[in-house]
Amino acid sequence: MTENLNQMIENIKVDAHNKVALADSLTDLDDLLSQFIGKKGSLTNLKTELRNVTPDLRPTIGKQLNEAFQSVKAEIEEKIEALRTSINTFDGGFEDLTVGLAQISTINPGLVGHMHLVSQTTLILEDTFLRMGFSIEEGPEIETDWHNFEALNIPPSHPARGMWDTFYLDTQVPETQLLRTHTSPVQIRVMQAKSLPIYSVMPGRCYRRDTPDARHLATFHQIEGLVVDKGITFSHLAGTIDTFTKAYFGEDINSRLRPAFFPFTEPSAEFEITCTICRGKGCRTCSNTGWIELGGAGMVDPNVFEAVGIDPEEYSGFAFGFGIDRLAQMKHSLPDMRQLAEHDFRFLSQF
Repeated sequence: MTENLNQMIENIKVDAHNKVALADSLTDLDDLLSQFIGKKGSLTNLKTELRNVTPDLRPTIGKQLNEAFQSVKAEIEEKIEALRTSINTFDGGFEDLTVGLAQISTINPGLVGHMHLVSQTTLILEDTFLRMGFSIEEGPEIETDWHNFEALNIPPSHPARGMWDTFYLDTQVPETQLLRTHTSPVQIRVMQAKSLPIYSVMPGRCYRRDTPDARHLATFHQIEGLVVDKGITFSHLAGTIDTFTKAYFGEDINSRLRPAFFPFTEPSAEFEITCTICRGKGCRTCSNTGWIELGGAGMVDPNVFEAVGIDPEEYSGFAFGFGIDRLAQMKHSLPDMRQLAEHDFRFLSQF
């Protein structure tokens, strides 16, 4: 499987190189970006194949895949810039009134679109966890109540249901389908479908009936991680979070775990980092504490293992979940998360 994946990566690189060389318009190059590195691009899709690679080889293959991703991206962007320059120096003006927006935008670079900051952050997080040996998994945004709550040790009468203000869908059977409130149901699906051991992360969009403020949005993005193997302990969880924090934020940002409660993990903890806006001094964003909470973590509750048919006496594991929007906020020292959803060109064009 490893040799096949290696060859597939190399074949895609060659295919991308040949198609970029033949592309003669910005529209063609934009299509190539989608074809190779977009959300459903061929290189992006290969990330899901990493789950079939043995854990000891995942970092190597993940690095090769990331290098191919960056190489293809750079080659396409270089061709776009070269074509943009040639159009900018064109002296006669456009006579074809049907010319596409992509070509018009080269005359006014302010009209050129690019990937949203949250999407950029998601790709960086995926690459970070790939290098740490994790695979990437995805799941549906419309979920069943069982996957979103019950399998995660949250039955209908559980008081923890109040922690998630949920959007339910209007179906024949009330409150059986909903917009997922977190990416945790993807963990359930992975444990049901994949063989053990599991080392995976699950990025995606989530929905809650929250009032938007400086740190919350009603539609937001999470990335969750799941490790299930023999002999996994809380120290493995702490080490993973510390490794991630240093890799993403830099060596000067500290992390800490403090006791918390989540129905699907026991023991549970909240993951916090030094506020990157005030550097620990205290500000509006961190409620003057000097720390900002990014998500939750803990050891997978035995009840969750039993719900998916895994023997908790033989296997143990941990799970964690971070808000991607909040990670972007902290990475770029944004005082208010609502800026990410307000479509202010002056803000978005900075990233």
